[in-house]
Amino acid sequence: MIKAIIAGAGGRMGGRIVQLINETQDMSIVGAFEKADHPAINKDLGEWVGLGKKGLPIASNLKEVIDQGEVIIDFTFHSASVEHLRTAAAHKKPIVIGSTGFTNEEMEEIKTLSQSVPCVLAPNMSVGVNVLFKVVGDVAKALGEGFDIEISEVHHKMKKDAPSGTAMKLAQILAQARSQDLDQVAVYERKGIIGERKPEEIGIQTFRAGDIIGEHTVLFGGLGERIEITHRAHSRDTFVRGALRAVRWIIGQKNGLYDMHDVLGLKG
Repeated sequence: MIKAIIAGAGGRMGGRIVQLINETQDMSIVGAFEKADHPAINKDLGEWVGLGKKGLPIASNLKEVIDQGEVIIDFTFHSASVEHLRTAAAHKKPIVIGSTGFTNEEMEEIKTLSQSVPCVLAPNMSVGVNVLFKVVGDVAKALGEGFDIEISEVHHKMKKDAPSGTAMKLAQILAQARSQDLDQVAVYERKGIIGERKPEEIGIQTFRAGDIIGEHTVLFGGLGERIEITHRAHSRDTFVRGALRAVRWIIGQKNGLYDMHDVLGLKG
């Protein structure tokens, strides 16, 4: 039985993680925590997420519960996730992180910390999205310079970061496939008299509305034809199932920074 600790247990993703683990046979929750000012602090985890009393109070930080579990699942906020990784590394506890919006400095620290502990970090843990990550670079290479590339992403109005981590990962993959520096070719907004589109541009457009879970489209536009590849998430459970797959995989792995391509065997 895998003993898991849930970060952000009082939030939308944290709650779904708790509920889906409750339905599994090979995993149990032995610790849960939230940020110190969250109303869920000291509340019973089961009652908070609608599962009935579980006798497990929600702690105010990871250090209170770190010794109780063997792996941490973190879908919180980029700066909080880095702090949780510091604690995980100090206690040699593997961690699965699904947060997005990391700065370059935070990513450098993550790379350093993961030398001391196994860490799966992925902007999107959906199996379908990770297959999308796998194929878009190949499509870009095959189509060549005659096709323009645009990325659009749509999420719920409560999402804090933009563009989404998934959209940025797609852009990075596409830029690499075309031997480009994304910082030099990314275009995030178009307004006014902008002139003709430059062929090297990779457009990344953001939409926020309602309760949309997540939608990403990569458009390859050529003369007389276009290809559009779209992934739509219908439920947050898609991400949770991917995260639980990562949890099962990471137990026993060597120290290092991994992604969902490692978990799903898509590398190579």
